[in-house]
Amino acid sequence: MKIDKETVDKLSTLAKLEFENEDKDGIINDLNRVLTFIDKLNELNTEGVEPLIYMSDEQNMMRADETHTDITQDEALKNAPIRIRIISESIRLSVLNNFQFH
Repeated sequence: MKIDKETVDKLSTLAKLEFENEDKDGIINDLNRVLTFIDKLNELNTEGVEPLIYMSDEQNMMRADETHTDITQDEALKNAPIRIRIISESIRLSVLNNFQFH
C-alpha cells in the first residue's frame, strides 16, 4: 500500500486535521516510511512467540493507602489571595451551621 495525496486528504478529514499542500509531501513520505517499517516487521517469523502484554515481568510495589494530614487548611491557604480565604471560611461556616444539632 502506498500513501498518496488522496489518502492524506481522507485521513486528515477523518482526524479533523488541516494540512497545507506543501506539508502533504512530508506527511506522505513519513507515512510511507511507517508502512515500510511495518512491512519489514511482518517479515519476521513470530511462530511460537507469545504476545507481550507487559514489557517486563516487574510488578509495581504499591504502598498502603493511608490518610494523614501534613498541612492544615489554614496553612494551605496562608499564601492564597484574601478572596479565596473568605470563600473558604464562608463555606466552612455554612457547613458547620447546617450540621449543628439544636
